[in-house]
Formats: sequence, C-alpha cells, structure tokens
Amino acid sequence: MSTTTAPKLKTSAMIASFADPGQKTISAPFGHALVKAAQENDKIVGLTADLGKYTDMHIFAEAFPERFFQMGMAEQVLFGAAAGFAETGLIPFASTYSVFAARRAYDFLCLDIAEPNLNVNVVGGLPGLTTGYGPSHQATEDMAIFRAMPNLTIVDPCDSVDIEQAVPQLAASDGPTYLRLLRGKVPTVLDEYDYTFELGKAKELRGGNDVVFVSSGLMTMRALQAADALAKHKVDVAVVHAPTIKPFDSQTVLNAIDSNRLAFTLENHSVIGGLFETVASASVRAGLGKRIVPIGLPDEFLDAGALPTLHERYGLSVDRIVAKVLAELG
Repeated sequence: MSTTTAPKLKTSAMIASFADPGQKTISAPFGHALVKAAQENDKIVGLTADLGKYTDMHIFAEAFPERFFQMGMAEQVLFGAAAGFAETGLIPFASTYSVFAARRAYDFLCLDIAEPNLNVNVVGGLPGLTTGYGPSHQATEDMAIFRAMPNLTIVDPCDSVDIEQAVPQLAASDGPTYLRLLRGKVPTVLDEYDYTFELGKAKELRGGNDVVFVSSGLMTMRALQAADALAKHKVDVAVVHAPTIKPFDSQTVLNAIDSNRLAFTLENHSVIGGLFETVASASVRAGLGKRIVPIGLPDEFLDAGALPTLHERYGLSVDRIVAKVLAELG
C-alpha cells in the first residue's frame, strides 16, 4: 500500500498582498523611503513594538541600527518613548499595527504626542481589510477613532508612489501624523498618471462625465480599475484621489462632486467615521445638498479568511464596485 503526503497548506492571511496577479509592485516602499529620508536627515529615528518585519521597519533597522529602537510588545511605551525623542528635537517614526495604535495606545498618542503637538509619525500596519486575521487585527475603524484627535494629520496612501513621496513630507511637517501603512509587496499605480503626492491635497486622476469617485487608500487603485471596467458599459467615470483625510482638501473634492454626476466615496474603512462622512460633512457645510453613495466596509466585525474572498464579500472588489454603480444608475 503506497501513501502520498499531501502538500502542506500555507496561509498568508496576516501579511497577504492585495496586489492583483502580475501587477507591478515594489517591495517595502515605506522601509526604503524611510532609509532615504534618514540619509538626508540625521534627526530621523525609527521605533517599533516588536513588529519591525511586519511594518517594513526592519529595512531601516538594518541600515541604521544605531538609530533604531525595539520597544517590545508595549505600544504605550512605544508612543511615550517617541514623544520623548521628539521633545529632544529628533523626528521619530513609530510603527505598530493600526489596531494597536488606535485601540490600545490611544491615550498615549493623544496626551503625550498630539496635545503638545510633537513631530511624531505613527505608522500603522494592516489598516482596514488588509489582513484575513479577523477583528483582532482588522483596523476597520482607525480613521473614525483618530479623526477627532486635534493636531493629528491622517494619510491613507494608495500605493508605493504615495508612500515613497509621503514619508519625507511627513518628516518635514509640524505636529503628529498617522500613516495607514501598505507593506510588503505594494502595487505601483499612480506612476501612470500625472500625479505627485502633496500633503493635505486631493488630486483628480481622470475625468468623466457620468460618475465621480472620491477615493482614498488602496480603494483608489480599485476605483481606477472599476472606471476602466465601467467604460465598457458606456459609463464615463472621474476619479479623485484624497490621500490626506485630515486636514481634508474640501475645495478640490467639493469642486468635483458639485455637478450633475452621481458621486461615490470608496474607502478601505468602515462607512462610519472615515472618508464618506468626511466628504458628506464637507458637502453639508458648503450647502451643496448632494447625494453621496458610500462604498466601504459595513458597520460590523468582519470575518477571517482569504483577502480576495473578503474583499468580494464586503464590497471592495472591482466587480462589486461596478455592480453597485450600475445598480445606482438604474
């Protein structure tokens, strides 16, 4: 009787890439961008809470071991130490998972860093639905938690281009920042457009007469893909990328949605408290009276599983976006 050994199944749920098969990617753009920035600015230091490899901070640690600090599994200590570094004139980048930054160490970020308006750059891995490990690791509400914190700048980058260009601007900006990190093999998308990241600015990537997408984070990649797919249905879609959630570029976004086009927001975050409510609030304040349709994660704890399955289930896939738009257009 012969026996065969079944292949060992492997899961990449924790660090799964949202890149499409064959898509152009860059490995660890944050880590390499931080190294480049640190080569030009000797005040930059890096810290992490036992998550160097999983936030791409290990790239910096290898390049500048004397400027890297491993704080262990202690997120509150991570932010307290980062505040201390900033008080001495250094520019710390402190990395952990978004869930730990937002849920576990909020008070330390608020009172040690934001209240004194220190230049501490918090780097949060696994934002939104970028891991299959379930609610303990899926930071679906981090922007909602952080938007009300005074002085805190929030950046939700689309791809490697955004990250590479954002890092030196975050280091140079006054006050604290929070970057929703895309790590590992990160798609390169925005190089195909006439685009440059500017902190606090939204940019129109493509025009369109029928529909306007306002998107942030990885959902800008999906918005562009959905726009191409909708063109086959004779639907002309404009895409406005808003990587800075706070301070928000209301003028650019409202200029885009103040038309007879159907408006959507697309975000890798709960529909509560993130990009949708930021845009809706700006619209109401301006008196536009504009209907805005949210595409984002539902107000619930999400399942664990493979990312493609979860993105399809919760409406973040290109097919689900296209179906939503066509349904709204009737």
